[in-house]
Amino acid sequence: MGSTAGSGENGAGSDAVAGLDPEQRAAVLAPRGPVCVLAGAGTGKTRTITRRIAHLVGSGHVSSGQVLAVTFTARAAGEMRTRLRALGVDGPGRPPVQARTFHAAALRQLRYFWPRVVGGAPWEVLEGKLRFVGQAAQRAGAPTTRESLRDLAGEIEWAKASLVAPDDYAAAAGRAARDVPGPVEQVAKVYETYETLKNRAEQLDFDDLLLHTSAALEEHPEVAHEFHERYRCFVVDEFQDVTPAQHRLLRAWLGGRDDLTVVGDANQTIYSFAGASPSYLLDFPRVFPEATVVRLVRDYRSTPQVVSAANTVIGAARGRAAGSRLRLEGQRPPGPEPDFAEHDDEPAEATAVAAAIGELVEQGVPPAEIAVLYRVNAQSEAYEKALGDAGIAYQVRGGERFFQRTEVRTAIAALRTAATRAPDDATGDNMVSLVRAVLGEQGLTEAPPAGSAGEGAARQRWESLRALAELAEELVTTVPEADLGAFLTELNARAQAQHPPTVQGVTLASLHAAKGLEWDAVFLVGLTDGTMPIQHADGDDDAVEEERRLFYVGVTRARVHLRLSWALSRNAGGRRSRRRSRFLYGLVPEEHPAARVPTGRGENGGSRGKPTCRLCGKPLPDPASAKLGRCSTHPSDVDEELLEALRTWRSAEAKSRSVPAYVVFTDATLIALAEQRPADPSGLVAIPGIGSSKLERYGTEVLTLLREHAS
Repeated sequence: MGSTAGSGENGAGSDAVAGLDPEQRAAVLAPRGPVCVLAGAGTGKTRTITRRIAHLVGSGHVSSGQVLAVTFTARAAGEMRTRLRALGVDGPGRPPVQARTFHAAALRQLRYFWPRVVGGAPWEVLEGKLRFVGQAAQRAGAPTTRESLRDLAGEIEWAKASLVAPDDYAAAAGRAARDVPGPVEQVAKVYETYETLKNRAEQLDFDDLLLHTSAALEEHPEVAHEFHERYRCFVVDEFQDVTPAQHRLLRAWLGGRDDLTVVGDANQTIYSFAGASPSYLLDFPRVFPEATVVRLVRDYRSTPQVVSAANTVIGAARGRAAGSRLRLEGQRPPGPEPDFAEHDDEPAEATAVAAAIGELVEQGVPPAEIAVLYRVNAQSEAYEKALGDAGIAYQVRGGERFFQRTEVRTAIAALRTAATRAPDDATGDNMVSLVRAVLGEQGLTEAPPAGSAGEGAARQRWESLRALAELAEELVTTVPEADLGAFLTELNARAQAQHPPTVQGVTLASLHAAKGLEWDAVFLVGLTDGTMPIQHADGDDDAVEEERRLFYVGVTRARVHLRLSWALSRNAGGRRSRRRSRFLYGLVPEEHPAARVPTGRGENGGSRGKPTCRLCGKPLPDPASAKLGRCSTHPSDVDEELLEALRTWRSAEAKSRSVPAYVVFTDATLIALAEQRPADPSGLVAIPGIGSSKLERYGTEVLTLLREHAS
């Protein structure tokens, strides 16, 4: 293998730059450190930093075991390890690169050094802090409802992440203008009592892992010396979201050295409420004046249309982070323009989204490549119902974890049993065949369940088993000699890292949970002021800017299809008093129907959010009249012959696609077409119920039919 850790595209030496663009190449080949990579969304950040690690190892600058790469989620750390393995960095006889989250790295180090710095067995790590928070709240006279305890726990986490002790909490909360969950002195007392109870029980919370590891390195020179001999090179991903506690630990790790590569994007700072600060990223060139700074702006993820929308969103940003924003440059072929839709109420919005998802699936977009993203988790319920009613499989991110599913646990147990009697030649493709045979006994078939058996739990079980089989195939592509034992080790590592495989089904997720992920099609829903930005951000410029960045993160998750929608009322028949999000201003094209619907009092004095009659200009009081574009008191001028022709066309179209007729167009839409007889595409999309996808699919045929029946 020579001086590199691989060869060809997977090489870890000079071949580590094969196929990279000039900026990525500059980041990979930059001197040993310090290096700051400003990487915009979709610019190949993970590819770049793993290639940099491969280059540093392959060129002999550092051994693989001397690299510590940290990121913020177990999933991202797992993805980094998978890519490094594919690059051949972890070769025979070489220790692997340590790619972990901050907390996982700190836990490993703390357990190792504990006997020397504390003595005795290491304290156990709390699964959750609510029990002790509840006891502390009771003693302090604070509310003890589950919601109140969660708020108090979150405030304690912010304080510890911000290096704020209980005695200093009141002053620090005031300086930070925190939305404190109760009287500030009472919250401080809860925090102090919580720490006392936890320490008496000899237990640690996740925040303690960072604080105690930092203290061990700062206060024990022999511990610091051993650590600094062990690790020489550091890589930190998502540097814009580092907290003061994490930054303190990083300084302790470095010990005055500067062999450090940081990667981040100030445009994607979305965890300030938890103590994260982009200042460490923004100040990096000042702290390290000799640092190499590389900007990655070529977006390989999204179409130019999506990239343009993202640039528009972040281009309106204000504040210090805005000064360093990256303007992305789309590299993919053109795609469809983003679609915008305004709905009367949330159920109507959810139903329309489910119908649009059904159309995408029919066009060949896999359900796993579609996501519905919302600001708060409570919004998922309407979309779960709408997708369930439409017979579309979905999964809620943040719900039951993949490796905790009953069928997955049972299948892994069966694989363990099979491993004890597997023949010696059950490696590579033979191992994959053995895995499929075992999973076949658990219910994996060549085709998914059909008919009623294909709904609900049965389909989810089949998808879970299929995902396990595909993981075995994926492992063999990078480790051709892998056997069943290696596959079980991979499954265990993924379970520990919370790095599940892709399971077919539309993803429902909050915008925060979507960070780091991407899909072919993204539906951003519920885009009204009060939800995006969230209501409690109003009056706080910094909070509103963070909400803007969160919206930007949502937009940049889409590769091809981007749909943005909002509803004027919460419940069907409710008062349509909501306004679309301020972040949409300048984003919705002026000629788009959604841009023309008044959101205050209209030109004709109409009520907020209500369209007006095309005949008399009065506000239209209900969805039915809005669909027709006229008051119900005006007589219909429908062309009955045209209406019948439209119905005949719709029936044939629905039959050819094997869908109900209303999926093509509802009766109300057909009547509106026969009354208004639009002559061009802009007239078509002005009719509620006809968006860009239906315009693209049916526009030419419908306009031809309308012209044929013109009087």
